[in-house]
Formats: sequence, structure tokens, C-alpha cells
Amino acid sequence: MDLPAIYYERVADEARRWGADLFGVADLRGRKWKILDLPPNITEELPFGISMAIKLSDAVIEEIEDHPTLSYFHHYRQANYILDQIAFRVASAIERMGGRALPIAASQIVDWERQQAHFSHKDLAQAAGLGWRGRNNLLVTPQYGARVRLVSVLTDLPLKTDKPYRGPGCGECRRCIPVCPVGAIKERVEDFDHLKCFEKLKEFRKKYNIGQYICGICVKACYPKKEEEVGEM
Repeated sequence: MDLPAIYYERVADEARRWGADLFGVADLRGRKWKILDLPPNITEELPFGISMAIKLSDAVIEEIEDHPTLSYFHHYRQANYILDQIAFRVASAIERMGGRALPIAASQIVDWERQQAHFSHKDLAQAAGLGWRGRNNLLVTPQYGARVRLVSVLTDLPLKTDKPYRGPGCGECRRCIPVCPVGAIKERVEDFDHLKCFEKLKEFRKKYNIGQYICGICVKACYPKKEEEVGEM
């Protein structure tokens, strides 16, 4: 086994040990990435991106009807805390191996209207093979649908990389479109209405005294196909 493969296994083991359910690595070179409030050459200095995800609780998600619940708010907040801990531990492990590592916080949004962070967790997750960007503008995974939260670590430690996700994507599934309370979700992900979504998030935050811009309605609608649904298609 060559050194990048050995490092990959060590880093993946560290991530899983601290609770990551999904793990993947992408080579950041040769592609333009959306970067906010970070050095513009960061992907040259740290050319490997590690994407990690944890699954959200089905029981918490299923409580959501037409607005985010307090249970979802607390669960969401704890998920972000756990992800940041995973990224912290992984970055520390990489430094012990002799590399540099920059953890990107799980939910540190820089531009709320466009819902963009310092670095796109969703773009990296897709490049690292974890899933695809669905019509709901969320990262959708084959295993858990959109019921995941993401965190990223950038590093210069030479790592084996995974292939980008090339599966069928959302296919014929459109469960998220009719449930969106403001019609922000369209047929094409490129047409997702960020502004409508953000205005609804602000309304939810104020009306239900939730200290975060969250919704969860389309997250609930996005789950892996059940056997009976596959048979009906």
C-alpha cells in the first residue's frame, strides 16, 4: 500500500472513531471553488479536501410538519458541534502525521442570502463521492438522502482520492418540490430560489423563537427510496 493510501485509511479511521458516518477525499486542484473570507490560493496550499458527514436522527426529522421544531433546532445545533469536533480531531491527527490542516466549520455561514460558507461543503462532498446536490439544493446521499450534516477539512497531506459521485441523482423523485412552503425548489437545482428560501428561514426564526436559520421540511421529504416505492415506479 502506498503512502497516500495509508494516510487515507488512518484519517478515515480517525473520522469514524469520532462519529463520522460518511468520509471521502477530493483533489482540489484544477477546479474553481467558491471561497469566501479565505486566502484565494488556499486550494493550492492545501490541495486535498476531506468531506465528512453524520446522519441526522429520523425520529427528530419526522416530527417536522410545516415548520422547524425546537427538537430539530437542538439536534441541528448538536450535529454541528459534533461535526466541528470531528474536524478538529481529524485536523489534529493530520498534523501529527506531518501535514497541515484547516478545518472548515460545519455551519459558519458567511453569506446567508446565498447560504454560502467559507468553502462549499456540498461541492466538496459531491467531488469526494458522498452524494449529489439535489433539487432541494442540499447534499443528497444514497444512504441517507438529505438527512445529513457536513464538515470539511483542507490539507496538504497526500491522500488517496475518491471519485466524484456519478449516480442517477434525484431521477424521477420530486418529493421536495410540493412541500416547500415558498416554492423555492424547482425542477433544476440551478433554479433554486435562495432569496425566497432565506426569507422563509427568517420568518421561521422569528415566529417560532428558533435561534438558527433552519427549516427541515425538504430534509424530511428527502430520504432513500423504500422498497415499495421502487416497486411503484
